Amino acid sequence: MSTPDKMLEGAVKTEAGVEVNGIPVQPMVEQCAGCERVRAFEGQQYCSSYPVPARKWAGGKCNFATHIKTESVGKAKVNPLKASKRAAKGR
Repeated sequence: MSTPDKMLEGAVKTEAGVEVNGIPVQPMVEQCAGCERVRAFEGQQYCSSYPVPARKWAGGKCNFATHIKTESVGKAKVNPLKASKRAAKGR
């Protein structure tokens, strides 16, 4: 069994589940597999950043997920005339 993370340091197993500082924490969901924020406690996997992982995935992607790469749109075109004026002003 792994050592508890700072987030799971005060975790207590109760009848309702696992609680950390009085906040109930739910086990990770399938989409969390591979994330660096997943920690083990009492044989189950939990998110070290958010107590209800399923809610974070409800809108599409979890903003805490470390295993999902976002697509970069690329650099926007810059008007050379405006860029030179900004450089002259010191911006």
